[in-house]
Amino acid sequence: MQAQNFKNHAKMVPGYHYVTLTAILIFLIASVNYFIQCTAENKYLGAILCLLSVILVLIAWYLRGFALKAQDRAIRAEENFRHFIATGKTLPKELRMGQIIALRFASDEEFVALTAKANAENLSNKEIKLLIKNWKADHDRA
Repeated sequence: MQAQNFKNHAKMVPGYHYVTLTAILIFLIASVNYFIQCTAENKYLGAILCLLSVILVLIAWYLRGFALKAQDRAIRAEENFRHFIATGKTLPKELRMGQIIALRFASDEEFVALTAKANAENLSNKEIKLLIKNWKADHDRA
């Protein structure tokens, strides 16, 4: 497996991001098109197809959102514990979730200093990731 770094850390799942989401988008467009073009007798079917396509969009959106929220909670707990082990203190409350997620890539040697810098200077996720010298890979995020 290739070493993870800033340029290649984003994870795309082809079956979800490309195939499933594209299929749902095509179904949404086709159902709206069908509803617009169908005769009066078929308006009910067209409306049901549009409703189904909207439901699929919402399901896809919330499935991804719920999974990420659960992972965010786990990452917050892991990084808080990591910071506590290193310093005897929990993470600063001012850190945003995005900053904590970015800090998880920092090696143990630079984690504490980078956490302090991120908190003091209110660094963005990208800025934090760019400052990491020794990248700690995370291949488990969905």
